[in-house]
Amino acid sequence: MSVTARSLGGAFATVVGAEAVRDDAASLAAAAVDGVPPRFVVSPPSVEQLAQVMALASAEGLAVVPRGSGSALEQGLPPARVDLVVDLRRLDAVVEHHPDDQTITVQAGLTAGALAARLAPHGQALPLDPPGFGTRTLGGVAATQASGPLRARYGTLRDLLLGVRFVQADGVLTWGGAKVVKSVTGYDVPKLMVGALGTLGVLAELTLRLHPLPEREATWLASFRSTSLAQECVAAVLDSTLQPNRLELLDDRALTACGLPVAAAGLAISVATVEPAVRAQEAELAAIVQRLRGRFETMGTSFWRVYDRALAAPGAVVLRIGTVPTELAVVLAEAREALTGVAVSGCAAVGALRARVGLADVDALASGIERLRTIVADVDGGVIVERAPRALREKVDPWGPVPAPALEVMRAIKREFDPAGVLNPGRFVGGL
Repeated sequence: MSVTARSLGGAFATVVGAEAVRDDAASLAAAAVDGVPPRFVVSPPSVEQLAQVMALASAEGLAVVPRGSGSALEQGLPPARVDLVVDLRRLDAVVEHHPDDQTITVQAGLTAGALAARLAPHGQALPLDPPGFGTRTLGGVAATQASGPLRARYGTLRDLLLGVRFVQADGVLTWGGAKVVKSVTGYDVPKLMVGALGTLGVLAELTLRLHPLPEREATWLASFRSTSLAQECVAAVLDSTLQPNRLELLDDRALTACGLPVAAAGLAISVATVEPAVRAQEAELAAIVQRLRGRFETMGTSFWRVYDRALAAPGAVVLRIGTVPTELAVVLAEAREALTGVAVSGCAAVGALRARVGLADVDALASGIERLRTIVADVDGGVIVERAPRALREKVDPWGPVPAPALEVMRAIKREFDPAGVLNPGRFVGGL
């Protein structure tokens, strides 16, 4: 039997304490997703209480939206329903840290910045830097599969995640994966959770693979008269013995946004290792750039903070464009044709680009996105709307087309993990 709103709020308060349950108009408006306010905002202080909250929500058939820092609320389709927002920011503890094994288990509400501060005295780091990463929760980074320049060497969170502890839609607390670097083979639950936008379970804890902080890091800018020359440089670097930890392509507008010298295209490159290796790789990089008639200059590592601020700046539509390194010049040219005033940058090593464009005309933007999708489809690429007002995400599918067989597999997994369809309903691929 369903309880009344007042008694339901009291039931949540019994689980987490009255101070952790909000149902006043101001709090609900602040927690709205695409303009849809929830009935309650609950902030569980422990994983066990999170499980109890989810069990109660399941019994009442509530649609649940997990929330971390709130930086990805303009991603995905508009929600089908929003009844309960579960604010995970109080789950911010370090559960276990094994420096010798280079692994750590943290709660999902811990921010990447707080984790970096905790690891620095141990000479370790989680090599992950999506835009605005310092204030983003690790659970949110996992749920959105967010990544940044360090992807060139270390991959994404999918590659750094060893295990997860999550709460199923019915409140059952479940573990997937392992707490060690090597484990037995089996169903890879952690990888399913990464990028699922909280539609398969509410992430509570993550076990992560760490890396040692490098002895030395250096950053350089290679500027070119054309995007095709920049692409040739990328190919030469990837075909060499060089091991950059960042290899970031910036078009002319992205260079300007970062206060860098004007050029048709530039590559921001960093190498992080022991001092002699940094010097040797600098010489090899300089030779490649000079052979392609580019300009090569040293930048301070503080550039990456400037770049992060430029990528995370509000007020723009943000697109993720997936292509291949051999098509970078073509994609940049097509993006400029399709999207007025666009600035493009991204991880050149894997063809993961990010486009920022002002929202001037929803119809024109939707048309430009579909045009780009047609271009990158030839290399099995895609265009995802990472951030945009609801009006644009209602006009054009933010996820893009998905082959029917793949979508059916995703639907089957959703039915397995969330048969009632109450976790972030409607926001993921295909309206899952």
